[in-house]
Amino acid sequence: MATRYLLALALALAGPPVLAQSPALPAWENLTAQQREALIAPVRDRWNDAPPPQRERMLAHGQRWLSMTPEQRELAQRGRHRFENMTPEQREQARALFGQMRTMRPEERKALRDQWARMTPEQRQEWLKANPVKDPPPPPPKR
Repeated sequence: MATRYLLALALALAGPPVLAQSPALPAWENLTAQQREALIAPVRDRWNDAPPPQRERMLAHGQRWLSMTPEQRELAQRGRHRFENMTPEQREQARALFGQMRTMRPEERKALRDQWARMTPEQRQEWLKANPVKDPPPPPPKR
């Protein structure tokens, strides 16, 4: 669940992709007040609509994003894109696996990934029943 918020924040901060033919966009300092407001408004609305625990997570994720290297940010964005293109069933599996793996040591995570790759769809369903997602994801943000 934390990854989902981090990825959503990354998306909000990253903005839309720029096409190669587009002229270079100005630095933040050179944006007009109206352009800055257009970028900030969606984040402000989500913040204002969020309960205190969600605000804490949003702030922590924003701080984590700022501490990431460009390579780590790229990996996070690729993960977000991959997650967005998953089916609902694949997302549920990813949430369950992430929930299990977050408390494991690296060698345990590798063993679980290897085990998962060898499982049949039926075995994966059984594993998911035995290892349900602890915190169901919040509803999608209003648009």
